[in-house]
Amino acid sequence: MELGRTQVTAGDGVAFDALLATPDSGTGPGLVLFQEIFGVGPYIEAVAERLTGLGYVVLAPDLFWRIEPNLVLPHDEGGLVKAMETAQQFDPEAGLADCDAALAHVRSLPEVTGGAGVIGFCFGGTLAFQVAARSSPDAAVSYYGSGVPDSLALADRITCPLLLHFGGDDPYLPAEQVEAVRLALAGRAGVELHVHEGAGHAFDNHEAPAFHQPDAAATAWAQTTDFLRRTLPV
Repeated sequence: MELGRTQVTAGDGVAFDALLATPDSGTGPGLVLFQEIFGVGPYIEAVAERLTGLGYVVLAPDLFWRIEPNLVLPHDEGGLVKAMETAQQFDPEAGLADCDAALAHVRSLPEVTGGAGVIGFCFGGTLAFQVAARSSPDAAVSYYGSGVPDSLALADRITCPLLLHFGGDDPYLPAEQVEAVRLALAGRAGVELHVHEGAGHAFDNHEAPAFHQPDAAATAWAQTTDFLRRTLPV
C-alpha cells in the first residue's frame, strides 16, 4: 500500500485535505472512506490499509476541515467530548457537498479503474447512507450510522447496492430504530442489513478498547469483503 495526502476541491472552490491510499497494484476501483468523529487518524488509516489490501483505491477526506482542519482526537474520554462537540458544529449541507466532491474526486483519479463506492463508520456511516441517496455511488457500506433512522426519507433515492451494519446493543441506536430501518428497506433489491447481536457502538474500532468487539468486527468485515467483491469487483 502507498499512503499519502491529496486535496479535494469543494463546491465553493476551496481545497481541503484527504488521505489517499493505493493498493500495491497501483490501480483499482475507488472507495471514499468517511471518518468517524475522531477524525482521519490511525483507525481510519488502518481501515484504508484493509481496503487497499482488497485492491481498492481509498480516499478518506477530512470532513471537519470547515471547523478545525486535520483534527485527530484520541479515543479516550477527553477525545470523545471534543469529538462530540465538533460533530455538533458540522454543517450537514456543506459537509454533504464536501462528501459529494470527494466521490467526484475519486472518480476522476487515473488510479481508479472501474466503479467508485462509499463506506463510512459511525458519523461516517450516516454520511455514506446519505451520499448513496445524493450521488449514486456504485456501492455503499454503512457501519452503525446513528443518523440513518432519521434519514429514511432518502431511502427511495438509493439505487446502488447497500450494506448496513448495526450492533444489537448499541446505546446510540435503540433496537426500535434499527427495526424501523429494517422495515423501511425490507424487500428492496440490493440491500443487506446485519444486526450483530451483543455488539455495541463502534465495535469495529480497534483503537477504542471501550468499544471494540473483535468477534463482531471480524464477522462484519467478512460480510463487507464479500459484499464489495460482489458489487464493486476488483
